Amino acid sequence: MASCSRSQVISLYRMLIKESKKFPSYNYRTYALRRVKDSFRENLHVDNPKTLDMLLNQARENLAVIKRQVSIGQMYTAQRTIVEETGVHRDL
Repeated sequence: MASCSRSQVISLYRMLIKESKKFPSYNYRTYALRRVKDSFRENLHVDNPKTLDMLLNQARENLAVIKRQVSIGQMYTAQRTIVEETGVHRDL
């Protein structure tokens, strides 16, 4: 695969973030967002084209996995957690 440009990397990052935000479950959503951000931060200074291509292929595969998991998660609704509830004030 040809070496990827900065714009392609940023585009892939944005797609991963966008898809991760679609998880219906708060726990999966926050975990996926954290993993995406941490992975890109960890590999920010990779200069080797072969390593970069390998990392981008892994990111594309992860994007496909996230898309599948989001669609599966949307099939089965679950009760929202207290953390997700907005606008509800409770006196404890």
